[in-house]
Amino acid sequence: MTQRILHLIPSLDRTGVATQMVLLARGLPRDRFDVHVCALSRGGPLEAELAEAGVPTTVIGKRWRLDPQAYWRLRRHVADLRPDVVHAWTGPANAYGYAAARACGLDRIVVAQRCLDPGKGPVEWAVDRHIGRHCSQVVVNSPTVRDFYVRLGVPAEKIRVIASAVDPVGPSDTTRGQLLAELDLPEGSRLVGVVGPLEMRKRLKDAIWAADLLKVIRDDVHLLLIGDGPHRDRLRRYRDQVVIRDKVHFLGHRSDVPRLLPHFDALWSTSGCEGQSSAILEAMAAGVPVVASDIPGTRDLVVPDETGYLVPLGDRAAVARYTNKLLDDADLAARLGRAAAARAREHFSVERMVEQYAALYEGLG
Repeated sequence: MTQRILHLIPSLDRTGVATQMVLLARGLPRDRFDVHVCALSRGGPLEAELAEAGVPTTVIGKRWRLDPQAYWRLRRHVADLRPDVVHAWTGPANAYGYAAARACGLDRIVVAQRCLDPGKGPVEWAVDRHIGRHCSQVVVNSPTVRDFYVRLGVPAEKIRVIASAVDPVGPSDTTRGQLLAELDLPEGSRLVGVVGPLEMRKRLKDAIWAADLLKVIRDDVHLLLIGDGPHRDRLRRYRDQVVIRDKVHFLGHRSDVPRLLPHFDALWSTSGCEGQSSAILEAMAAGVPVVASDIPGTRDLVVPDETGYLVPLGDRAAVARYTNKLLDDADLAARLGRAAAARAREHFSVERMVEQYAALYEGLG
């Protein structure tokens, strides 16, 4: 007998959380699970991947932080679907999903906590604590996040750590020369990528500053910012103020990141808050060395001097220095890239993650 699983996600934009949910929804065995996805606010580019995998998707259309009409639409959807398990993925999805499932008399509720969000206030933390104490299971992707929620007051036995996962990244179907021409960059350009939403917690001014430092010592490095978000215009103004428009390029949302990744000479993560970054995992799977902030979550992924480098948070000079080291030493960069790809295959496979979630669902009382 199959279990019906309803995944509730804030949106189907190409975010780290949504990417992990899609990997799981696609991977769950269909002879054991009937998988459905519901996007609380809006759809997005990941809808196509779900459709290709035959996963039904519903968009609720929440427009405001507190949206009673969206809650009632979600509650009706849950009542009609009658899932065996409701699995909500972070933030508003946790709160709306927990409330709707309880109102429909469902008691097998799984919620996800993926990072330590500095933007949350006392009310949000209180909601997290209440839901964590009364749901079936809280899934986190990092021991650091687990320890935090235990200190917050969520029972340790309610929390399970399941690491993030990444699909293998094959060779790009585009040559480096073709990509440089497509981006209108000079032949011989070295490419550094940042992938993710343009938000305050990502500290992307640090990345632009580090690119400016690199420009002082070499003229071939171009920083590609892939993603979009509320800080886009602010970051563009900052880039122009430091007179580095020729070296920092905003590419917006891209559906072809796996095509670009193999051509990166390094991936940067200057973020001040992560659980386990999907962008870092995807770069590792593509054999790209990573230079990242030394923060909880990222420490679970990057092994210093073996798969990349960790630098003190906000140390732009260290970001530039280690990147320059990689660019000057092709053998070193290749060795770190191979080790990163091997670590991704061994510790962060989709198959491993799917089986852990499958065992969790089937073990719920």
